[in-house]
Amino acid sequence: MKQYCLNPLVYLIALLSIPSFSQNSINGSITDSDKNPVAFANVILLQAKDSATVYKGTVSEEDGKFIIEDVADDEYVLQISFVGYEDYLKKIKVKNGENLGRIILKESENGLDEVVVNARKPKVSRKVDRLVFDVENTSISSGDSWDILKYTPGVMVSQGQLLIKNKPAVVYINDRKVYLSQQELQQLLQGFSGNNIKSVEVITNPPARYDADGGAILNIVTSKNISIGYKGDISASNTIAIVPKYTVGTSQYYKNDWLNAYASYNYNSRYDYKEDIGNITYYEPDGNVDSYWDNIFKKDSRTISHSLNTNLDFTLNENNSLSLSANLLFTPKSDSEILGKTEIFNPQRQLDSLYTTDSDVNSNQDNLLFNATYSSNLNDKGANLSVQANYINYKNDQFQDLTTTFLNSEEVEYDRNNFSTVSFQDTEILAAQVDLTTSIAGLPFETGLKASRILSDSGLDFFNVDNTIDYSVGFLSDAFKYDENIYAGYVSLSKDWDKWAVKAGLRGEYTDALGTSSNVGALNDQQYFELFPTFFLLHSPTEDHSYSLNYSRRISRPAFQSLNSFRYFLNENNFQEGNPQLQPGITNKITLNYTYKSKLSFDLYWEGTNNAITILPFQNNEFKFLRSVNSNLDYDQQYSLDVSYYSYVNDWWYFYGLASFYNLKSDFYALESGNQKVTNEVTSAFVNIFNQFTLSKDRTFTMDVSGMYLPDFIAGSYDFDPQYSLNIGLRKSFLNGRLIATVNADDIFNTNNIPLVSKYLNQNNSFFAKPESRKVRFSLRYKFGNFKLRDNQRAVDAEEGERLKEKSLL
Repeated sequence: MKQYCLNPLVYLIALLSIPSFSQNSINGSITDSDKNPVAFANVILLQAKDSATVYKGTVSEEDGKFIIEDVADDEYVLQISFVGYEDYLKKIKVKNGENLGRIILKESENGLDEVVVNARKPKVSRKVDRLVFDVENTSISSGDSWDILKYTPGVMVSQGQLLIKNKPAVVYINDRKVYLSQQELQQLLQGFSGNNIKSVEVITNPPARYDADGGAILNIVTSKNISIGYKGDISASNTIAIVPKYTVGTSQYYKNDWLNAYASYNYNSRYDYKEDIGNITYYEPDGNVDSYWDNIFKKDSRTISHSLNTNLDFTLNENNSLSLSANLLFTPKSDSEILGKTEIFNPQRQLDSLYTTDSDVNSNQDNLLFNATYSSNLNDKGANLSVQANYINYKNDQFQDLTTTFLNSEEVEYDRNNFSTVSFQDTEILAAQVDLTTSIAGLPFETGLKASRILSDSGLDFFNVDNTIDYSVGFLSDAFKYDENIYAGYVSLSKDWDKWAVKAGLRGEYTDALGTSSNVGALNDQQYFELFPTFFLLHSPTEDHSYSLNYSRRISRPAFQSLNSFRYFLNENNFQEGNPQLQPGITNKITLNYTYKSKLSFDLYWEGTNNAITILPFQNNEFKFLRSVNSNLDYDQQYSLDVSYYSYVNDWWYFYGLASFYNLKSDFYALESGNQKVTNEVTSAFVNIFNQFTLSKDRTFTMDVSGMYLPDFIAGSYDFDPQYSLNIGLRKSFLNGRLIATVNADDIFNTNNIPLVSKYLNQNNSFFAKPESRKVRFSLRYKFGNFKLRDNQRAVDAEEGERLKEKSLL
């Protein structure tokens, strides 16, 4: 099995149940009129009594052969379809198996519009351990990968952070973990075209084979070419917001008998505008108001980035394969200009003084991710050995120059201060893993080992500028080295019965981490071993009802960036800083689920975390500054009930809806309030909906409508005001599917940005970030090459039976 995060130790697991039938099977082979095999054709058995209900299905292999096993004795309609060919229909009666021999597909005179196939794919599907959001060839895919994650069901974006079930998510690309901070991750995904995305997997309770670090997982699955020959596409998009942004790119595919190759390049030019409003009320020791500080910042950012993504799959022989992949992001230009103004009022709200801030930040970044995977099928019973090696290199050089001008109440300058910072970060991550999938006593068994190492070297020099002469400030300058080694292993075992399934796993991880400051010495020296069990139980008394129980224990290790104590200044009195003393957080989670007809689901869950890692703002009332610090909460927990529904309402309307009702509570220590323990709690809900409508009879014109509503939320000490958004997307294909045009309007009412307030004891500060959430994006994509053998649908879903007749809104 191919998997990114494999690790060393011991685990137990066991998995899902599949109803059993008699041992009949149907087999045959599919060719065209020239006797060439037709690979990946859809082969579906329909109930003969109505010719619309799907009984079972599969896809043909590369040699054109297919087999459908465990077929009950009955009459069926066999339907075989493939893009560019006429559908093959035949009524068959199954008794003691059926060999259909060679089946010849006839070419369609006009071919089959690719959009017809795409329209038949369900956009959301639930698997035993994850939710799959299929976005390939939809209007959503015209944006970047970050936009796609914002649309993904169950995902919420708050202050640039991706949340699943109200907790931060870990992002993977093709089952390979992305080791970046929130800001760096957002920049990486904004430079990665959504046209390259096949689907997003939402894994709320990751099994033992995944790293224990982090919470729920968002796994981005990129497109892979499965057709013989060559094809490609070129694309361009222009986004209109307060300031413009555009992207151009191309993707190339090639496949023959031994090579499956894919490469894409995207050039991304962004001009972003953001406005931040902040308010701080400073207090005297007796609790009376000392002063009010009102801040406004306007930030203009210009970014140029180049992204290159490649996948090479080599078929060495019938049982062995080698895959090489790379995800490269080069950002030679990332410049920001921040203009700020802070007005200081006395307790009577009279202007006392003010100061302005002019800050320039220039940086360049490189993110390089490489992977090599060797896979070997050990026998004909599904045993597989997989060996992976990963290398990640991240570099960031940054320069900040900040000038503060002080003015009196008449706005007459009386002083000026200037300082600058020069910082760098160079990080290397190496990981190797081996996975074995086999069976023990007829039970599916998985085991694996993994070793990883993070080497991070960073530094910051702080300079005060006096009469154009720079002089270093030693106590604000530092160099930080971080070395982390993780050794992990897991085992898992599963068992199926007629109506029951169980899967249990155990993962063990040993961590050895050391952070060293050139000024202070060793700041974070940790060695620890932890066990992370996972458990899944499924009961399906009938086809319409299923019940499940899940348990997992996971860890959240501090990101190496957050351990760095360097400061980033918004102005002289407002800065962000890391914390070398951060400790890992441990999370336990229990989930109960009931699903009706694979459409309506209820999830009741509890989650509790010791030492949860977050960012807390603390104002110093004596010296009048606000610092945002990476901190450990004492305890963090939530109780939630999620209700989701996804189905085709009819042939032209697909609907997904999620309502999450939750109670969140965070306990933390107030560093600027005598280290008192404070509790922040809220009971609220989150609603997310997604609709796709087919607007034309030929199914080449579709519309997406999505929205979210969040009345109340907390993060650490922050309370959120209510927020909601509405998004609309249109997609139209021309030239038999070769040319695709999309228009997307995001956050139409400009209501996605809301204030955050931190108010308790002697703390009272608020923050209102207003990036460009309301925007309109125009995109064009043209496909060329061999489209007679274009990508075909690879999964058969029972929902297909509801959509065999073409209908539309027109």
